[in-house]
Amino acid sequence: MTASPLVVRKAAVLGAGVMGAQIAAHLINARVPVILFELAAKEGDPNGNVLKAIANLKKLEPSPLATREVADQIVPANYDQHLERLRECDLIIEAISERMDWKSDLYRKVAPYIADHAIFASNTSGLSINKLAEAMPAAQRPRFCGVHFFNPPRYMHLVELIACSGTETHILDELERFLTTTLGKGVVRAKDTPNFIANRVGVFSMLATLHHAERLGIGFDTVDALTGALIGRPKSATLRTADVVGLDTFAHVVHTMRDTLPDDPWHQYYGIPSWMQKLIDGGALGQKTRKGVYQKPGRDIRVLDLRTGDYRLADGKADESVVEILKNKNVAERFALLHASGHPQAQFLWSIFRDSFHYCAVHLESIAHNARDLDFAIRWGFGWNTGPFELWQSAGWAQVAGWIAEDIAAGKALVSTPLPAWATDPARSGVHRQDGSWAPAVKAYQPRSSLPMYRRQPFPDRLVGEERQYGSTVFETDGVRCWSMGDDVAIVSFKSRMHTIGDEVLEGVQRAIDEAERNFAGLVIWQTEAPFSVGANLKKTPAGGAKPAQPSALRKLIKSVRREAELMALKAARQLGVADQLMAGKLAEVEHLVEQFQVTTQQLKYSMVPTVAAVDGLALGGGCEFIMHCDRAVATLESYIGLVEVGVGLLPAGGGCKEFAMRAVADARGGDPAPFLQKYFKAVAMAEVGRSAEHARELGYLRPTDRVVMNRFELLEIARSEARALAAAGYRPPLQAKAIPVLGRGGIATIEAFVENMHAGGHISDHDRLIALKVATVMCGGDVEAGSLVDEQWLLDLELQHFMELMATEKTQARIEFMLKNGKPLRN
Repeated sequence: MTASPLVVRKAAVLGAGVMGAQIAAHLINARVPVILFELAAKEGDPNGNVLKAIANLKKLEPSPLATREVADQIVPANYDQHLERLRECDLIIEAISERMDWKSDLYRKVAPYIADHAIFASNTSGLSINKLAEAMPAAQRPRFCGVHFFNPPRYMHLVELIACSGTETHILDELERFLTTTLGKGVVRAKDTPNFIANRVGVFSMLATLHHAERLGIGFDTVDALTGALIGRPKSATLRTADVVGLDTFAHVVHTMRDTLPDDPWHQYYGIPSWMQKLIDGGALGQKTRKGVYQKPGRDIRVLDLRTGDYRLADGKADESVVEILKNKNVAERFALLHASGHPQAQFLWSIFRDSFHYCAVHLESIAHNARDLDFAIRWGFGWNTGPFELWQSAGWAQVAGWIAEDIAAGKALVSTPLPAWATDPARSGVHRQDGSWAPAVKAYQPRSSLPMYRRQPFPDRLVGEERQYGSTVFETDGVRCWSMGDDVAIVSFKSRMHTIGDEVLEGVQRAIDEAERNFAGLVIWQTEAPFSVGANLKKTPAGGAKPAQPSALRKLIKSVRREAELMALKAARQLGVADQLMAGKLAEVEHLVEQFQVTTQQLKYSMVPTVAAVDGLALGGGCEFIMHCDRAVATLESYIGLVEVGVGLLPAGGGCKEFAMRAVADARGGDPAPFLQKYFKAVAMAEVGRSAEHARELGYLRPTDRVVMNRFELLEIARSEARALAAAGYRPPLQAKAIPVLGRGGIATIEAFVENMHAGGHISDHDRLIALKVATVMCGGDVEAGSLVDEQWLLDLELQHFMELMATEKTQARIEFMLKNGKPLRN
């Protein structure tokens, strides 16, 4: 008899602390109705504690909410009054403090109210799932497991799924499906060992880093300079990460390892340094107390100096010679240079890599089912670009294994435990292959999961050692590749850096549309990796040119929307190449590019086959305009979409202003379009960028009919399905609008009054005022009577005219040049 599938009509989260509230937030992001439980308040409203936690969700940065309003959909509850409501829930996630006794008491309290069909799961970060299961009635244990989210739950891809000895397999399968497709997570099944996989390996890596930093006398700020982006890890690196997590929380995880792993060869290192304990005892817990390893008393960041016991200016840097080694793209050569170098910083890096590899090899069999699970756990849970085994394999497995063995023999490694026999096999070239990843327990390479939902991921996250072929090529140019997966949907992917849109991309997209109209039923724009596109490229960049700095994910999430728009425009500016064109007096070339951009977006809109934009990550400026002109957008939740041209002193001229003018008329349904147009004007004039795809929908960049998906690896499959569905329904392009009513001079005057108030209050500069009025002029249809009827080309011509007029101004040129030179926006 086939087990019934898990249908989560409603979920509950027990515990409204940092993790519990944010897990509830992510459930509501995914449109899963959720009840959030907390202890009843001792005074006032019994729901006071949980209501405070829900309100706090709106204040957190990065925001755990797709939009602020969804927090109001979380149902507050307390254990004194509302336990009966648990009977309504299909999934219950416990997320209270990491105390075995507290969790066990809660389990006994709620067990009578759990429905027979419901799954009960603990979000413990490292307590034994089997021990926790002992507090559950025997009849409920088959539906009990661990489900460990990582902080912050909205953004961290990893969820560890841990069975107890009695958990039914189909329960794990169904929960994995829900976590993967509904919540968008990357699921790794971990064994029931202390701290599971990611925390076990990640925390050990941090402990080894602290040990070698102290041994070699390397300052904490220098440690972070060395162990962040330079080696493919988050910018927060090691000590800043500890501050963000909380030094007390970090210590708790370490103590769990110390108390539960007495026989571990590395047990002596499972302790926090005395200086960290002193900080904790003094209440300096990191970011949450504004003082930890780092503090920021004023404008300067200061760091703890162990030599003086006081804080000093944080100005540590990686030595130039070490930076040069780390820039070497040949991983084998890079490791050989680090291993051979006598520089303390190089020896520090080799030591932490060696100890990490050593630890992972020894413990792989006991903590994970295979090497793939361990590498994905670290990549998805700690934000490393490359997992430990992937890095070892890329560096030359046998060579590195030999160096590790030599250091073990020489007493340089932390412990004398030898590498396992499988790791030193002379025939071994790595642990990842096309057919699977090494599993020591079965002495074989295990293939990826064959669960049905993974068929929705034609191109899952790739590991070193796995080859990838993106379908069969239809045609390929310097700008794009058009390809298919052997069916009736064509796919076009950009080849430019950060997927900027220049002449070659525009020509390629036009050709792809022609090809799709002749030989396919639909066309999808999809990039093999994020971002979707940072916008127009007004200059051809040589293939060997310098790669522009990409915005860090942390900054992208933490900065305000306005600041984010400016920064994204700034980061893209070097790729845009605007300044060089201007200085060379090539405005005519820029004008031609804008005209071609408009031609392309109109072709996307009026193609004889449906066009679908599959969006992930940044979609700014011209990238946003491409989306607005496709018949459908399918966007991941973590898509950051916006028209940001005003950040460099320009306005959208690829049809973005035109589309907003037309959407305002459609939204009005025969009524006054002014309120809708004013909303869209604000989005353009303030360069508003959606903090999520749902927020982009609120701003108007996405339409009600556009789809938001949670898992980025399912994006392409869903976009192709959308294209096929539109085609199967007898797709015809929209009729070209010949009579668009515009607000004209009256609408411009209304917006001008708002702009003048902003200007008089000192909120915007003279040039900001000019840009805003030009945006208003375009979106209101120009200097015509209110209610005048215009066509799309009229609006496009206005876009082009006012774009070029701004492009020719000295102040716009100064803004662009200042951004390129100084890395921040100019308000002139």
